Amino acid sequence: MNANEPHEQGPQEKGAGGWSQFGSTPPRPGGFPRRDTIAMEMPPPPPAAPPLKHRFTAGQKVVAGLAMAAMAIGGGAVGAVVATSFQPEPVASSSANTPSPVFKSAGDPLTVAEVAAKVQPTVVMIQGQTGEGSGVVLSEDGLILTNNHVAVGAGQGGQMTVKFSDGKTAKATVVGTDPATDLAVIRAEGVSGLTKATLGDSDQLKVGDAVLAIGSPLGLDGSVTAGIVSALDRTLNLGNDQRQQIPPGWGQEQQQQSAPTTIGGAIQTDASINPGNSGGALVNAAGELVGINTAIASEAAGGGVGFAIPVNTAKQVSDQLIRNGKVSHAFLGVSVTDATGDVPGALVRQVTAGSPAEKAGLQQGDLITKIGDKAVDGGDTVVGQVRGFKPGQQVKITYMRDGKTADVTVTLDENR
Repeated sequence: MNANEPHEQGPQEKGAGGWSQFGSTPPRPGGFPRRDTIAMEMPPPPPAAPPLKHRFTAGQKVVAGLAMAAMAIGGGAVGAVVATSFQPEPVASSSANTPSPVFKSAGDPLTVAEVAAKVQPTVVMIQGQTGEGSGVVLSEDGLILTNNHVAVGAGQGGQMTVKFSDGKTAKATVVGTDPATDLAVIRAEGVSGLTKATLGDSDQLKVGDAVLAIGSPLGLDGSVTAGIVSALDRTLNLGNDQRQQIPPGWGQEQQQQSAPTTIGGAIQTDASINPGNSGGALVNAAGELVGINTAIASEAAGGGVGFAIPVNTAKQVSDQLIRNGKVSHAFLGVSVTDATGDVPGALVRQVTAGSPAEKAGLQQGDLITKIGDKAVDGGDTVVGQVRGFKPGQQVKITYMRDGKTADVTVTLDENR
């Protein structure tokens, strides 16, 4: 397998907030009093208790606040984590005048509804004769980021149409596509004043962070699903197994005809992603775009574990597509396969003459165990990692030869 080309790989209760017609405070026993209800005279209050002698130290106040914040989000169920991550968390404060803890808001995060309202105008539905999907608005004058397989599928056999959150539609044309990363940029024609997405930083994501997926699953435009980041830095194989990592929006016939591709560094989420979500937004609790929904891993049609391309990768690719209509990818110059011994890694089967790998001293039979900061567990890891680098970038590669471990620094070239 060429490290610059894909390679086939085999398969690998909720606590939730509620609502009621009573709001946040339920009625007291006895129901609602009438307006003409006479209040009964209450007995005088008991004398105030003497003030407590013990007071929190500064360190104890911090611990108490953290403990209460932890209780607010640490219920153990995914639904509880997601619900509380989008809402203000109370923390305890104490002072000389208030011996008992008083709850106040620690910040002003957005609720799920507020995030959805903020992001929905930036997500569009993309339709064509042979496929449909979603996209994210990059500019006020109509540049839209989506998946390559959405742009190709929707554009086959006819005109591609974009439907906005307000119901308006516009024709669209392809600006550029990049099959290697399954990304594309299209332009909606004759539009202006669009609401563009706010880009976040996917490098700051952590497992457990709350996210929303927004798109057009099963043709239902503007749909919102909630979940968390369930894993990071996944390697995806798209288009070579109908059961595994199916790009939403691809039918069986399209999957069989599509060329496989390998994508590294993907975000894994349990937010529900279905056919039609492809190219849509994965956003954080601040409503910032952190990923482009791309694939699902499922043993059946619909549902499953979702994957998104990190927004940092998507920005790098989209900038090149807008500027040049194509993307430059890094080139290492080795053909690799999965290791079969006790040590996981990628076995070098062939080194291209004159390639960066040869210049750095890599040889046939070397076992690559680490590339950059990423441990290598198979050939696909090398492919995915190389595609995430830029031409000219220097990368440290750790390998084993004759049972000994060594490091080498490779200056990547441009794949031509």
